[in-house]
Amino acid sequence: MAQDIALRRCPECGSEKLFRDPETGELVCSLCGLVIEDRALDRRPEWRALTPEEKEQRIRTGPPTSLSTYDKGLSTVIWIGADASGKPLLPSMRRRMWRLRMWHIRARSQSSVERNLSRAMAEIDRLSDMLSLPSNVHESAAVIYRRALKEDLVRGRSIAAMAAAAVYAACRLTETPRTLREVTQASTRGRKEIARCYRLLTRVLGLRMPIEDPVKVVSKIASKAGIDLKAQLKAIELLRQAEAIKHTTGKDPTGIAAAALYIASVLTRRELTQKQIASAAGVTDVTLRNRVRGLQNALNLGDLKATEEPK
Repeated sequence: MAQDIALRRCPECGSEKLFRDPETGELVCSLCGLVIEDRALDRRPEWRALTPEEKEQRIRTGPPTSLSTYDKGLSTVIWIGADASGKPLLPSMRRRMWRLRMWHIRARSQSSVERNLSRAMAEIDRLSDMLSLPSNVHESAAVIYRRALKEDLVRGRSIAAMAAAAVYAACRLTETPRTLREVTQASTRGRKEIARCYRLLTRVLGLRMPIEDPVKVVSKIASKAGIDLKAQLKAIELLRQAEAIKHTTGKDPTGIAAAALYIASVLTRRELTQKQIASAAGVTDVTLRNRVRGLQNALNLGDLKATEEPK
């Protein structure tokens, strides 16, 4: 409103020194006293809301635009149940609105790009729900897929595989602990196909993936294996010590985190087998044993069996 006043002049004396009376809403010239406007436009809503939930219920605008929907959330929905006042439509008008809605749906996705985006965004939405991904990862996956479609990387490849690869790439970029195996289990395509599409995305789009921190995987494995907080804190301490001596470089974060949890469970007198932790982490028993042996030698922990409680 202040910018609107600054751009205007008094039609009587040409002065730019205008002010708005907050009580009456009048726009007055401070030199000659001419009342330029006597009615101010109130841009606030006419309803009151005392809580955020009440404001969310009473607001009449639509949701913000989102890249996770193929039309960015700007689509039009034709409702055929009732009119604006809530009264039911007449049968003739209902049939007419039904035909309008049918042709609107048919004409909404005319180009191949729009049809591709419609299928891909639905698949990304399904994968995000199954993997319980936050909204920022969902949006990042949609942005990556749109970039891939713009670079013509989807041509000749499965839409579902490219969508799964975009979701996995978004998880890696945002450092969300989701493995390729979990994405493959939620998808309808195979692991090799998704991995091939993922490598294509990273190479062509120039995606630089951050180095995964095994500490972020600890809570996820511990919740599945039923490990308490004391053992988790001990595992994080072991991982920090291993990172200080560069022992975790080049190793799978899930395997090294599972090994730290096993060692921590032994040191804190928790009865958990390697098979239980390996199953919770999604790695093989051989991988876990190798990571435990390497971490034990790197940190000079000695014989772990000596720390176990006698049975």
